[in-house]
Amino acid sequence: MHNFKELNVWKKARNLNTRIYPLKKRFPEDEKFGLTSQIRRSSVSISSNIAEGSSRSSNKDFIRFLRIALGSSFELETQLILSSDLKIIESKEVDQVIIEINEVQKMLRGLENRLSD
Repeated sequence: MHNFKELNVWKKARNLNTRIYPLKKRFPEDEKFGLTSQIRRSSVSISSNIAEGSSRSSNKDFIRFLRIALGSSFELETQLILSSDLKIIESKEVDQVIIEINEVQKMLRGLENRLSD
């Protein structure tokens, strides 16, 4: 079992959440239950799955949750690109957040590789 609070990838994913939540305020009201909700859920899913997976008794189970977190990070990246395409969020701002998402993705893959050894 791993202490998720000590994992740098969890800390980074948590910081990503704090970047995402202010962005959602810019979305039109009619997107409240659409794209805004999807962005919020995929963002929260990353850190949540890291935490949940860390509680598992085997590395194999933990890896499964890390892969779910990775999938959520790609969902989030896609949703932000779409938000930029729809001119809801400026592309330069989306690009900055995507850099952070890509860092989390690399960290997730790195942790998965270490646990697989």
